[in-house]
Amino acid sequence: MISANDLSPAELAALLHFHADAGVEWLLEEEAIDRFAEFEAMKAARRPAAAQAQQQRPAAGERPAPGQVPPRPNTAARPAPAERASSSPQPAIPDGEAVQQARFVAETARSLSELKTAIESFNGCNLKHSARSTIFASGNAESGIMVIGSAPSAEDDREGMPFSGKSGQLFDKMLTAIGLTRSAILLTQVIPWRPPGNRAPSAAEMDICRPFIERQIALAEPKAILLLGNFSARFFFGENDTIHGLRGHWKEIGVADCVIPAIASLHPQDLLTAPVNKRLAWNDLLAFQAKLKSLSLLRN
Repeated sequence: MISANDLSPAELAALLHFHADAGVEWLLEEEAIDRFAEFEAMKAARRPAAAQAQQQRPAAGERPAPGQVPPRPNTAARPAPAERASSSPQPAIPDGEAVQQARFVAETARSLSELKTAIESFNGCNLKHSARSTIFASGNAESGIMVIGSAPSAEDDREGMPFSGKSGQLFDKMLTAIGLTRSAILLTQVIPWRPPGNRAPSAAEMDICRPFIERQIALAEPKAILLLGNFSARFFFGENDTIHGLRGHWKEIGVADCVIPAIASLHPQDLLTAPVNKRLAWNDLLAFQAKLKSLSLLRN
């Protein structure tokens, strides 16, 4: 952990603003709370009601007594047919053919603008048919700095740009804290289409989308990459650890003929969900800032 005594006034002020924007007002409760005991108490409180409901329910094949009104089935918790259909697994797709088509489309694109047009015209991934927008790289492709998120959120899909909504506002604050802006870097997502219900992309969908993100990297030729989120880190590092095990360590990722240093950190949405982790993200941001300065991509 970095001590506050080691930070300049400007860095300390940026860190405090980052904390405030993340919604954190204090780090510790006044008194310790045993969450495990609290959870067990909640389960114990539910048992009598569940036992009573079981006793009142007639056995299988048993008819209600004369004059007794049979209990009505609980249809409120039962999803409607349309909801059941939407939650069912995605239909199978010709994985091998789609992957080959995606590779061909990506390799024939000679610029980011050509690649964007090609992805928007690509129909080989089921994710595109349920998404509203195709999310592509935006910002300064000449900066040498690339930030890659995981998959578009509902806000991203609605706005048509990565890191929208509250997580996008926090992301902008994170960039400002280390002397960057959204327009000064190249910002993109691993997956260009939002998975339904924000579910994790399937292995087949990842294979289909891989040529697109790798081609974006190859065309932009960044000197350093910041990966945000568990999915993004696993995708490029090829490991199954959580983001807490993958973050904060510089690794090299190979794309085409390029070997690029990359560091992973928590996604802004993770920080909104668990603001206490923002100190970890701050350490990662400082490490990323130091690397950019060493590569002369950011002024001292």
